[in-house]
Amino acid sequence: MNEDKLYSSEEAGLPEIDCVIIGVNCQQTLSRCLTSVQESNYPGEKIHIFYVDGGSSDKSLEIAESFDGVESKVLDLEYPTPGIGRNQGFRMGSSPLVQFLDSDTILDPDWLSRGVKAMDASETGAVQGRRLEMHPERSVFNWIGSLEWNGPEGQADSFGGDVMIRRDVLEKTGGYDEILVGGEDPELSRRVTREGWIILQLGETMTLHDLAMTKISQYLKRAYRSGYGFAAVRYREARQDSIFWRHQILKIVFRGGGFIGLNLLGAGLLSFDFPGSKIAGILCLIAGFGGLFRPRLFLVHKFMKQHDLTRKQGRVYAWHCSIVVIPQFLGVLRYHIGRYLNRPLLNRRRQLATAVTGK
Repeated sequence: MNEDKLYSSEEAGLPEIDCVIIGVNCQQTLSRCLTSVQESNYPGEKIHIFYVDGGSSDKSLEIAESFDGVESKVLDLEYPTPGIGRNQGFRMGSSPLVQFLDSDTILDPDWLSRGVKAMDASETGAVQGRRLEMHPERSVFNWIGSLEWNGPEGQADSFGGDVMIRRDVLEKTGGYDEILVGGEDPELSRRVTREGWIILQLGETMTLHDLAMTKISQYLKRAYRSGYGFAAVRYREARQDSIFWRHQILKIVFRGGGFIGLNLLGAGLLSFDFPGSKIAGILCLIAGFGGLFRPRLFLVHKFMKQHDLTRKQGRVYAWHCSIVVIPQFLGVLRYHIGRYLNRPLLNRRRQLATAVTGK
């Protein structure tokens, strides 16, 4: 009896949470995402679920509307972005806390309670837990994603697409950048920290995620967009005299761009027939390949220690770290060319869809 009264008292004091889910053509994953929120161990009457649809042509909206207690909004946009969807979603509610989710995730049943507890500190503006890949064994690309989702526990310098954040923080910062098609989460993170708030990374599970990446074309497209996101956020941060992502951009430019540039120069020198041109051309090619494959040549042991990998796994991950900078560099180029021409990269909604690994 006394325990029941205590539980009721604690429950009454818990804050309400708006769970905002965004998606486009996500009929394969949306139902399980919504179900996971409704089956959370957090008191159901304290959770308000909002689904923002980016203009799906499949049954996503129909699925969302089949769930009791889910409020839906359709954005009839030719070029939807995550930022537009998330901003529309949090403005549909009024709870002091907002939990953002992508439609291809499953919320851990205990996460909302853990996130709320971490928000007890008044200086904490946002908190995230671990995002775990559902099927890392089904493709090497899924496995790589599972290694890279999460940072170390403690104070973090940025958050990802799944995050619990105070409404006050969103209103103070103006929410997400609505132009970016990549890097919108770290970009908001930087504005959050500049307002004096702390971002926390917890060790507990927050969501399960299905990257559903089985093709090299998907991998290259993701790397290209990540390069675009790196460049977009780095450009904004440089204007704030911040070093955030400076190292990442330099790595992409020197290794990816250097490989392309030195190979072009080397091929050009080899085509000439003046003294020393052949040797210079060969040296350019060696330098280009050496820079590109530095992770595979020298960093396997580091990756094994860092990610607790076997030697074989360390080699596979090193190959990824070597090759990924090429499409990333092309993404960096695309951002700066688009910035100069005032033609940012756009999402065409008819090309957006959420898949399920193995389906």
